[in-house]
Amino acid sequence: MTQRKGTISVQTSDIFPIIKKWLYSEHDIFIRELVANATDAISKRATIARTQNQEIPEGKIEVKVNKTKKIITITDNGLGMSEEEVEKYIAQLAFSGAEEFVKKMQDSGTETNDIIGKFGLGFYSAFMVSDKVEVETLSMNEGATPVHWSCEGDTEYLFSESKKETIGTTITLHINEESVEFLDQFKLSATLRNFCDFMPYPILVSDEEKTTETVKDKDGNETQKAIEPTQVNDTTPLWRKDPSTLKDEDYKDFYRKLYPMDGEPLFWIHLKVDHPFTLEGILYFPKINRNKPFNESNIRLYCKQVFVSDNVKNIIPEFLSLLKGSIDSSDIPLNVSRSSLQGDPNVRRISSYIIKKVGEALKKLYKKDRPRYEQIWEDIGLFIKYGCVSDVKFDELMRERVIFKNSENKYMTLTEYAESIPENYKEKLKDKIIYFEKDKSDYSLKSELLNEKIQTIEIDEYIDPHFIQHVETHKVGDKQFSFSSIDSEIGNIFEEQNTTESDVKIKELFSNILYKDVKEDDPTRSDIEIGNLKNSSTAAYFKVDEQMKRMANMVKSMGQDTPFPIKKTLVVNSSNALVQNALKISEKGGNEALVEKICHHVGDLALISSEGLTSENKESFVKRSQDLIQELSSQLI
Repeated sequence: MTQRKGTISVQTSDIFPIIKKWLYSEHDIFIRELVANATDAISKRATIARTQNQEIPEGKIEVKVNKTKKIITITDNGLGMSEEEVEKYIAQLAFSGAEEFVKKMQDSGTETNDIIGKFGLGFYSAFMVSDKVEVETLSMNEGATPVHWSCEGDTEYLFSESKKETIGTTITLHINEESVEFLDQFKLSATLRNFCDFMPYPILVSDEEKTTETVKDKDGNETQKAIEPTQVNDTTPLWRKDPSTLKDEDYKDFYRKLYPMDGEPLFWIHLKVDHPFTLEGILYFPKINRNKPFNESNIRLYCKQVFVSDNVKNIIPEFLSLLKGSIDSSDIPLNVSRSSLQGDPNVRRISSYIIKKVGEALKKLYKKDRPRYEQIWEDIGLFIKYGCVSDVKFDELMRERVIFKNSENKYMTLTEYAESIPENYKEKLKDKIIYFEKDKSDYSLKSELLNEKIQTIEIDEYIDPHFIQHVETHKVGDKQFSFSSIDSEIGNIFEEQNTTESDVKIKELFSNILYKDVKEDDPTRSDIEIGNLKNSSTAAYFKVDEQMKRMANMVKSMGQDTPFPIKKTLVVNSSNALVQNALKISEKGGNEALVEKICHHVGDLALISSEGLTSENKESFVKRSQDLIQELSSQLI
């Protein structure tokens, strides 16, 4: 074969600089594109061979480096190409598409790093790391002759003679000075593992300059041993296998391979569907490490076992962003922009399917193994509640299976809570859920309710305000629940409404003592009410308006400071012995100092039982307590 020159028929003279600058955001992607092309060629040869009853060798891809020559070669035993096919698919078709891309980009005045696959440009990623690219190929068609094509990064190319004897293609990259790092076998292997770790055919890496190594036998004699190429990929990832053949340990081993620094996963979901779209994968719920920054790039997306991206925001909804694992679908475009992903109908269907499968798996775990479900709730609860609030289908699956800790530190659903209310209080509560805010609500009130066999549920300040509001507009089973905080509701449950003369005196006493030096417009000053909680050990508690509390929690859950002061009311229990004693001592006269100390102590106890003392008033509390104890002790002597 004589040499023949050709010219790429494009008018854009700076096509190669544009490709090098805008084709990909990361240059190491070239290895993925070239190996993916090799994989595709092997698969096509196998398909054609089956239709023609031909026997062919097992598919494989060989990647070799040579630092001295500054070359990387990628060889496959796929179907190969004829000269006409090389000219059509490599020299002309891809570049006509490239020119179209460049014109569109220039017309719009925009830049992009993500045009892979749209214009057949995958092969030309080689020029991001190469000064020259050579292709030697022999087609599987009978009577085909080998072809050699070369290009030095401009619009001219050269066909020349080739001595290739085996069917398939070899691509030789003459690495440029900016990309010599890829001539290191370890660097190249690591890049291949990142992008091609689950390609369906073996990828064998070797160094042409290191073909043998010195080894010693048991007697200490040295001999030369051939260095075998290193296979860098697993050709059959776990998600390609039949779930019925796998054991728990198989899934755990695969997780350890993917995330060697993690502990064991909580549980996992094996995805396998072939209609109306193709999808395989394994998603894991990991044990949450609250001391470790959250990483959104936990799930790797593949297309036909070719790694595409670890940015799957448009496929995996945000409320499931803690999941880890891999998903593989040929129905997700291999390389499109994120905005295109959002608009792609298959992506929407796949996202809906994943949400459904996760919900069904959680529902099954709840039904089959409630203790295990409760054991992992601390790690998954936030995301399940978030999912209920943000996705209708997930909400339908999981709303009745959201659980909360009750006063006895046991988990219960909202329906179970309603069923736990004693008969003598059911009419009064009327499907109302009493909630307790950790480190905010009065612990003594929780004990008061528990004495009457009334549970409270514990909530947090992040997702629960949103979830509560959501539940109040949706039924749980056949019930329509409402929610009320323990400090807002306890008076309605226990108080007797009759106001006595003694109540009026107690209110006046506490107001005069607690706020005698506090102006009425001072934000630290609380209103004082009198409650009448019969048989209660609680001397006083702080009550906050339910709607104001919710607004404040909602604002805080969004990471913002509350734009208004939270007005509190100090409810003094006139039935409490300590309060009654303060009134009696005051009426007798002669020991106003003791009365003042008791009233302050009651106020301090209310603070401690709710949000606790601030650093400013801890010192005064300790001093007042010591003075009170000392005075009471002296009266006993």
